[in-house]
Amino acid sequence: MGLALFYVKKFFKIVRNEVLVLPSRVVVGLFFIVLLGLPLITQDPYIVRIVILTSIFAILAASWDLLSGFTGQMNFGHALFFGVGAYSSALINLHAHIPPWGSVPLGAVVAVLAGLIVGIPCLRLKHTYLALTTLAFPIILTGIIFALPQYTGGEFGLSGVTRFTNSLIGNYYLHVVTMLVTAVVMWKITDSNTGIIFHAIREDELAVKASGINTTRYKLLAFSLSGFFAGIAGGLYAHYMRIAGPSTLEVSMSFMVVIWAIFGGAATIYGPIGAVFILYPLLEFFRIWPEYRTMIFAAVVLVILLYMPEGLIHWIRDKIETECPRCKIRNAATRKTCRVCTAGLD
Repeated sequence: MGLALFYVKKFFKIVRNEVLVLPSRVVVGLFFIVLLGLPLITQDPYIVRIVILTSIFAILAASWDLLSGFTGQMNFGHALFFGVGAYSSALINLHAHIPPWGSVPLGAVVAVLAGLIVGIPCLRLKHTYLALTTLAFPIILTGIIFALPQYTGGEFGLSGVTRFTNSLIGNYYLHVVTMLVTAVVMWKITDSNTGIIFHAIREDELAVKASGINTTRYKLLAFSLSGFFAGIAGGLYAHYMRIAGPSTLEVSMSFMVVIWAIFGGAATIYGPIGAVFILYPLLEFFRIWPEYRTMIFAAVVLVILLYMPEGLIHWIRDKIETECPRCKIRNAATRKTCRVCTAGLD
């Protein structure tokens, strides 16, 4: 009992000293609470399905940001990793009869190999050439899928994939908790020394090389990590929808991932996740106006990109927080002095 009380006090101390000091952290905390508590409010299958799919695509968007947002390796074919994860998980589940708990991680490992296959020939390419080259890979894989229908199901895909569980709430918590855990892991990666090197490569790769860092190794690491998390998203999608089809490799899927990341704010991890949780449900809501759905969605995205070029989530954070000019620590915008070094805040 005494040990439990100790950990409870420690938890509340962390919340008071680390979470409640910044509005953005409070918002993230509320986001966690709302997602985990949603089934207590409603168990409508349609709402639960939207949140599950949103969580899957949030992992996908964050994985793109891990590669392109932080290292600057512009990937316009990110659907490749998603599709490889989906097809690999489905094939392993259907033919090796491995349950989803095993097939999804194995599918993610195959997606890592796909990341290396894409990353190695693209190492010498930059900007437009890199984007166009990465765009070609999912198109090539789609052609292979159509050429081998006896293994891949062709244009109909692979159906009958096993779900993790038939429980509505079980599926909800599985996908939401997986999204939250992978988001925290990706954020911790970008907040580590590895993340600093990723960011430095994007800003000035030549300077990073001059400092003695092997940029080739770190760029391959970024491709591999991005492929792994996108593969997890693909595997979750295949097992939830019970099908892996060519739609997972469509060019539109790759472009949608880029839109999510830029809309929320690149090089943040939390920005793309927030954007998916705004845009995907919004797109579902616009189904009530099917003839205007795409136009309204495009108008919303265009307005945000025009007036908030760094991303919506980044813009909101800058409005509610300010950075100390002396120690660079972020503070609530209402504060007059820094919470760490007590310097004056403008």
